[in-house]
Parts: sequence; structure tokens; C-alpha cells
Amino acid sequence: MTNDLINIYTEIAHGEAWIAKYRGRLPVFACILGFTETGLIPGISAAGRTPEDRLYTACADAEFLYYGPEYQPQYPLPPLAAGASPVLISRAVVEAIKTPVYIFNAGLPQPPAVPAIDLGGTPAKCLSLGAALEITTVRHLLEQGLLWGAELAAQNPQGYLTLGECVVGGTTTALAVLTGLGIAAMGKVNSSHPVCNHEQKWSLVQAGLEKMRERREAGEINFSSSPLTDPLELVAAVGDPMQVVVAGMAIAASRNCGVLLAGGTQMLAVCALINAIAQAYTLSWQPQAVIVGTTRWVAEDPTGGTVELARNINQVCLLATQLSFADSRYPQFRAYEQGFVKEGMGAGGAAIAAHLSLDWQQHQLLSAIEMQLQRLSRYQHS
Repeated sequence: MTNDLINIYTEIAHGEAWIAKYRGRLPVFACILGFTETGLIPGISAAGRTPEDRLYTACADAEFLYYGPEYQPQYPLPPLAAGASPVLISRAVVEAIKTPVYIFNAGLPQPPAVPAIDLGGTPAKCLSLGAALEITTVRHLLEQGLLWGAELAAQNPQGYLTLGECVVGGTTTALAVLTGLGIAAMGKVNSSHPVCNHEQKWSLVQAGLEKMRERREAGEINFSSSPLTDPLELVAAVGDPMQVVVAGMAIAASRNCGVLLAGGTQMLAVCALINAIAQAYTLSWQPQAVIVGTTRWVAEDPTGGTVELARNINQVCLLATQLSFADSRYPQFRAYEQGFVKEGMGAGGAAIAAHLSLDWQQHQLLSAIEMQLQRLSRYQHS
């Protein structure tokens, strides 16, 4: 189902109603940054060429999103094996729409060099340990998400809230949370690699969930909703700090405005988490206000199963921008058509916002994105 440059893949009536309601409305753009030591494992992610690069990916992306290309960053965009950071897409759109941009630090190894809202979280340990975060931290982050979701929705009651993320290694924590919630996700999540490293992800997830079970049997984890897994305990065991913040924000914001979860399979995991948290903690929310918006490179990734995964989660509406880089004059963007990078920093959601709020077509969006790279290159060589 296509609507201009937006394709609806699941829950078509839901998607059509959401688009009709928010066409011409302006978004508030929030990006939630988190970290998991899972992202430092060699080969796990292509969002930064080396583990050292990947330590700073979120900080670099945040600076570019906030300040744009003509700025001397404390953390420059990391070199990638191929492609260019998806933040170029997000920046092109937020600059054109002139939308407010909020950056949240849910748990990074170092604070980003931008005016960010620190939520008092911590970086997650590797999910294979089955003890990624302290449960007190997870509960605190949910509370912060609920507070800020309500706050941001109150600022834009006629519009919608776009929630992006940057968590290197986050599709692996997504797989862990989805699997822990009983959703068939093996082989279906995406990655920044052209061919998804499913076996590597799955072996880490199995190790983490097994450790979680061992800790539970040893009485180290007190599950409040036995025999079902408490979703917050699951995030504490194998998740990352972004997931629970965005879930809380979406739950609270959905009561008063539209919510566009801007991301791929990481945001599908957030959707599953929203369902589980709302049920376990009796929180009211409006499912019809929430959609997941990503890029065509994620939705149609032949090495993943995004659409099938969305169908496996209760009532998730998945949209994707049909933005194409096939005709880009830059090889860094054409690499997306070979499966590199695909998504991040709310890029797909930002492109959807450009279609909805500015009525931009393919050539306008491509031109604005290319201009970001051109300006960056000019600034770096000046």
C-alpha cells in the first residue's frame, strides 16, 4: 500500500488513518542515545569501523544532528566500512522543517557534546552476561520516559512526536528482548551489515537468556509477574537503556498526540516492550496513535524479515519511506542500495516527516540530503 513516498506494510487501515490525521502537521523530534557493550564485539556492527570508533558513534551523530555540517565537533562522524551516517538524512529534514530537536542521554560511556537531557541511566553491559543493567536503573528510566513523553506531547498536542535512537549493537539487544518476550524473531532483525550476521547475534542472545534463567533459578532475579517474565527484568538482563525510555515515552505521549517510532527492528522490539509493560504495570496508552516508521532498506532487507517480524507483534503498523539513493551522485549514499547502514538516528522517520509535513518528493529529499554531505566535505576541507 503506497501513499506518495510512504509505503504501509502492516495494519494498512491503521497506517492510512495515522497518515491522514498527521499530514501537514509538524513533528517534535527526539533522539534517545544509549550504549551496550555488545556493540564493542568485533564484527557485531558496522556503525563505526573499529570498536573504538563505535564507543563514540552516538556522540558523533548527536553533534551532527544538533549542529549540522558547518561545525567543529568534539566527536567527528566515525569512518564506516562503506556508506555515510544516516544522521545526514535526519539533519536534512530537521533543518528544513525547523522542528525542535531534543537529545536524551539514556546511558552513554561519556556525555555527548550537545545540550542533552541526561536521564540518569548507565551503559549496558554485554547482553551475553544476562545482567546488562541494574533493575533499579531500568525502573528509573521507565519513569523518566513516562515523564518526558507526557512533557513532549503537551508541547505538540496537534502534531506528533518522532522518537529516534542511536544504540550501536542495538539490533542484537532487540533480538534478545523480542525472544525473551516470546516473539519469533530469530533471523528477522536487521543490521548495519549488507548481509545480517544472524548466527553471531543469536549465539549472544542464547547465552544471555540462559544466564538470565540461571540467575532466576538461583533466586538472584525476583520476577514480580511469575510465571511470565517481568518486562523490566528482561531489559535489565539482556536489553539496553534506550529501549525502556522510548517505551515509556511512547506510552505517555500516545495519550495526547501521535507517535512515530523512527527506526527498524529496534523500534519493533520497543513496540513489543510497550505491549508487555502496559500489561504488566496496567498503564493506559493509545495503540492507534503509534506507528513504526523506517527506511525501505530495512523494510525490504532480503537478509532480514522486518515485515514478518512486525506481523508477529500485536497490532504493529509498519511504514517506510521509499527514499532511494540509486541515482545519488555520491558513492557513500549509493552504498545504502547495496545494504550498508540502512537506518539510524531516526532517519526513516525523518524522511517520512519530510513527505508528511513538507510534502517533499524523492528529488527534493535526495537533494537536501546530498547538500548535507556537500557542505560537510566543504567544511572539512576548508
